[in-house]
Amino acid sequence: MIGINPEGINITSARQPESQRPLIAQIRRHRLEDGPGIRSVVFFKGCPLRCKFCHNPETQHAQMELAFYKADCIDCKMCLDACNYTAIDFKIADRINRQNCQRCGACAETCPTSALRKIGKYYKPDQLVNILLKDRSFYEHSGGGVTLSGGECLLYPEYLKQILSLLSKQGIHLALQTSGYFDYSSCEQSVFPFVSLVYFDLKILDPKSHAIQTGKDNQRILENLHLLLDRKDLEVKLRLPLIPGVTTSRANLEGWAQILTQAGVRSIELLPNNPIGPLMAKHLGKNVSPISTDAEALPNEQTLKTIFRDIKRL
Repeated sequence: MIGINPEGINITSARQPESQRPLIAQIRRHRLEDGPGIRSVVFFKGCPLRCKFCHNPETQHAQMELAFYKADCIDCKMCLDACNYTAIDFKIADRINRQNCQRCGACAETCPTSALRKIGKYYKPDQLVNILLKDRSFYEHSGGGVTLSGGECLLYPEYLKQILSLLSKQGIHLALQTSGYFDYSSCEQSVFPFVSLVYFDLKILDPKSHAIQTGKDNQRILENLHLLLDRKDLEVKLRLPLIPGVTTSRANLEGWAQILTQAGVRSIELLPNNPIGPLMAKHLGKNVSPISTDAEALPNEQTLKTIFRDIKRL
């Protein structure tokens, strides 16, 4: 464990009540899809949006959650003995009576096969940084670094400032991924000066449709998009997932193409739909309607070329 002295950094989150501290859902190492080179990606819990098509439902809620993986369960019933709230029920498929569950995590801590898992852990800033720096050699040899994601990592600007400041002093390339729904004024000086690259996700342009599909209108997202594009110290990469029946209508794609062209944007990454969300939601005891996978609901290559004729598609 390397020594890092966070002197001069106000580590306020370390003194916050545990229920208010930012939790990490997962740290994924040796990633190649979330920025240049080999990267470690930190997924924060908590998101202001409730996208019906979310592929990381375990990051929506800021609190710790319990997931059950039936295939790993050996019916040892150790969780039953560990629970003090009669929340373990072997008569139901999910094993967890969610109404009784207090999310204490005792069942997961005693499970020998990790069929029950706690989703969400708090790390002190210097503790998290030390974990991420274990892969420093991979970052240096590949031109990689660290990417902060979620959920919405920008819900926690002061915590991010502490992490990013420490990593920046170590010469690590820093990126983040955002839904676009965040308080720009809170992040303008505390987050963005440390970051080299921002991945900005676009979804639905029509505000009413956006509210129906995500629980929020998109006014703040559009405002933040233009604020970030105006910054000269940041590389902003735009991404638009092609979700059948949600983002793939010609009106939606043409609307985004027009706005981006007017803003001087010359590239966008069109992402295939990631269908893992409903499966993860099932592990969490949530009901999520699967998104259509009908190929006919996806625009063909020629249509995309026509719509984004002035923008390079990656």
